[in-house]
Amino acid sequence: MDRCGECGFTYDVAAAEGSGGAIRAGVSEFAGLLRRTDVGLGVRPEPGIWSLLEYGCHLRDVLISQRERVLLARRSELPFAEPMGRDERVEHDGYAEQDPVDVARQLSDAALLFANVLDRLGPADWERALVYTYPERRERALRWVATHTLHEVRHHLMDVRRQLDAGADAEAGRW
Repeated sequence: MDRCGECGFTYDVAAAEGSGGAIRAGVSEFAGLLRRTDVGLGVRPEPGIWSLLEYGCHLRDVLISQRERVLLARRSELPFAEPMGRDERVEHDGYAEQDPVDVARQLSDAALLFANVLDRLGPADWERALVYTYPERRERALRWVATHTLHEVRHHLMDVRRQLDAGADAEAGRW
């Protein structure tokens, strides 16, 4: 995958070294949205579409999982990145029942922890690899993992902005 057809994100793995700062910035904006009190953060806009709160929990868990994957790749030769169980976590971890303020803090902390690991990678580390299962099972360098994680942040920011815009349109009677 070189470009996301939905959000337009381009996978520029040559710029991976700057992804930690970009992830922190995107997560800062996302965490701010989770602190809003004027919208129903835990309300799904329709069945099968996550709420803003659920997207926040998912993104927090993505950052935690990606951090562990990067650390694993630094200490092991070509490890397998186990799938994180993204859909199961929604129910298993009770995403919809979590406190948005807590999730915003946890999300920010997860971004700081992940960015710290990226910031500590040396030139050879960026080329270390693991077997990644998305979008297909394939060997991926850590620079791709960092770039893909930045895509996750930006894509899910688009998802929640879209929900907020749709809610504002509905409230203004523009539907």
